[in-house]
Amino acid sequence: MNIRQFHRWTSMVFMLTVVANFIGLAMGRQETWLGLVALAPLIVLMVTGTWMFARPWFQRRREAKA
Repeated sequence: MNIRQFHRWTSMVFMLTVVANFIGLAMGRQETWLGLVALAPLIVLMVTGTWMFARPWFQRRREAKA
C-alpha cells in the first residue's frame, strides 16, 4: 500500500474518533479513554505526514550524491 493512501485512510479513522469524541461530549459523558483513542491515529498521521513532507529533500540529497 502506498504511504499516501495509508495516510488518507488513517485520516478517516482519526476523523471518526474525533466525531465519536464530540458525540460523547454532547451526551454529557466526558470519557478520558475516548479522548486518548484519537491520539493513536493522530500520531500515525504525524509520522506519515512528516515522511511525505521530507521525502523530496531525501531524494534530492540522494540524487546529488549519485
